[in-house]
Amino acid sequence: MRLTHIFFALGTLFILNGCLSNANYYVLSVASQPQTVYANKNRVIGVEKVTIPAYLYKREIAIAKSPSQIGFISGSEWGEDLDEGLTQRLISFLQKKFRQPRVYEYPWNTNKQPNKKVKLQITRFIAYGERVYLDANWEVENLSNGTSKSRLFSTSVTTKAGDPASIVASMDVAFRQLEESIASGLR
Repeated sequence: MRLTHIFFALGTLFILNGCLSNANYYVLSVASQPQTVYANKNRVIGVEKVTIPAYLYKREIAIAKSPSQIGFISGSEWGEDLDEGLTQRLISFLQKKFRQPRVYEYPWNTNKQPNKKVKLQITRFIAYGERVYLDANWEVENLSNGTSKSRLFSTSVTTKAGDPASIVASMDVAFRQLEESIASGLR
């Protein structure tokens, strides 16, 4: 009977150890403060949900082991759904950049329709070796007159290979460059 209690206690400790993991959690949803701001042009901007590659839907941070192989860093996880976090970050950045609160996730249920709509598709956002790569395409559509402007975006930022904190910091820098590119397209 005593041996059963010991095994039960040890089993409980192993289960609790698994539940109380030593994972580090990271987010990219905190918008940076723009270096320059643009005058408020009394407009409403709608931002569609950012689309991301499938490997970014996993909670563990992905790294490229080769041009065609992806791995994950054990014990380093995203503390948010990246598509939702990056969408909210872009909205917050544009609010700061244009000094206006009327930047919303599109579509929404209000009477006020946007003048401009932003669509962002990230096609590559991953560390490979000592660089983080971000490739994306974005489109700004003027809903008032039906015109649109689209651009391909590509950047790479140095990082420490295999170091999750450095990788996330480099991803933050890369996304900041993308935010500035989109903001200049909205001017």
